Formats: sequence, C-alpha cells, structure tokens
Amino acid sequence: MIDNIIELIDTLPPLPKSFHQINEICSNEKSTIEELAKVIESDPMLVANLLKVVNSPFYWSKKEIKNVLQAVTFFGMSATRSLTTDISIKKLMNVDIEPYGIIPEDFVKISGMQSALMREWYSKIDEGKVDIFFLPALLQETGKIIIADEIVRNDEVTQFKSEIQNSVNISQVEKMYVGTTTAEVTAKVFEHWDFDETLVDAIHYSDNYTQAPDEIREHSLALKIVKKAIPMNSPLSERSVTIALNLVRSEGLNETLFANAVEKIIEHN
Repeated sequence: MIDNIIELIDTLPPLPKSFHQINEICSNEKSTIEELAKVIESDPMLVANLLKVVNSPFYWSKKEIKNVLQAVTFFGMSATRSLTTDISIKKLMNVDIEPYGIIPEDFVKISGMQSALMREWYSKIDEGKVDIFFLPALLQETGKIIIADEIVRNDEVTQFKSEIQNSVNISQVEKMYVGTTTAEVTAKVFEHWDFDETLVDAIHYSDNYTQAPDEIREHSLALKIVKKAIPMNSPLSERSVTIALNLVRSEGLNETLFANAVEKIIEHN
C-alpha cells in the first residue's frame, strides 16, 4: 500500500500559476497588499474561498469582510499566503474524506480550527513564530486525502471508519491499514511540491516529535498538541482537549495559555 501512496504522490499535478505568483509577491519585501490582492482576484474560486474563510467564526472578524483587499489587510500577507496555499491544494486534490467519517466541509473546517488554535496560542507564547507555525498547522492533515483514497480503493471504508470513530490515536489506525500515517504522507506531498524543508520536517516529525532535530522539535510538538486537541473524529471534545493538555503539561509548557486559546476557539466555533 505504501508503494501505491508514493506512486499517487508522484503523479500529483503542479500547483497553479496563482500559487507561485502569490509566493513571489509575499517573498518580496517591496510588494504591497494591493499587489497581492490583485493576483488573488484573478482567480474567482480563490476569492470565494478566501472570503468564506475570513468570515468564518473562528477568525472572529468584527465586521463582515466583503472583498479581497479587506481580507488581505485583516490577515496580513504571510497568513494570506498560508490560506491561499491551503485553498489551492484542496482545490487541486479531490477531497473525499468519507473513510474518516466526515464530509469535505468538515475536513476544511477542522484544518481551519487547527490553524486558528495555533495562531491564538502562539500569539501569546512568541508572536514572532506565529507566521512560521500557522501554515504547517493549516496543512498538516492534507495527507488524509491520499490515505482516504487508498482506503476506498481497497474497499476498507467500513472497517477503517469504525476503527477511527473512537480512536485516540488516529495515526496508529492509519499505520495498521496503509502502513504509513498522515504526517508522513503530508510531508511527502510537500516534498514533492518543493515546499520549505522546515515545514516538511516539522510535519513529518509531528507524530514523533522527540525524534525531531533540535531546531524542529518545538514546531513538531506544537503541531501534535494542536491536532490532539482538534482530531478529525472528535474536535475540541472534552477527551481531546484533556489529552492535549496532558501533553502540554508533560512538556512543561504553560497550561493556562493553551487552555485559554482552546476556550477562545470553542467560544467562536
């Protein structure tokens, strides 16, 4: 099954032209918000999805945002690049997430909740790391699309879904069925697309953060904590939040900051 998954990743089409244009603009210190908005406006699907995201409850904008320039101004260029990257990827890949017991809309929502929690939490820990951690938090569940496809092709949806439903360790179930995990598959996907090595490694080690290189460990630990609090099968449930808080505590992190961030996401969800 691993060979099938690798083969599928190798056949993924390149990301759209707008993705590269957005990256180029955001990488240039002289670029303006207006230039970024203009590129986004050239892709109607990107516009519709960005406005949907910015007006979703967990980003708690004080007023409805009606155009791209307002959205880019609200998020800033870095977060906008992260969000448009996520939108481009989900548009490019056929999202059928049925084996995980959720619909595509829920998959998108949960990914958004994970990134929103990371943003809220790390804004109180280290503001300078928010932009660095936001994108991998938004993208880290991407591999589930490919794993779900493999489960469907092997006619194992019913069994897999049953195992996932009450599991506290989704990656363990994935490993049992397809021999790999979402973290590993997602890292392979973004390696295929030549994403930043730090992002790829942070996601790759997110299930086994203790094995991560020193410079990546904090990234991977934060990703694991966020996905433990907001797993696909029970996002922000009492059990999931408790598991995440136990990990926060065991790693000597500030429980109050994390708990407050969780409460804010729950309040606006």
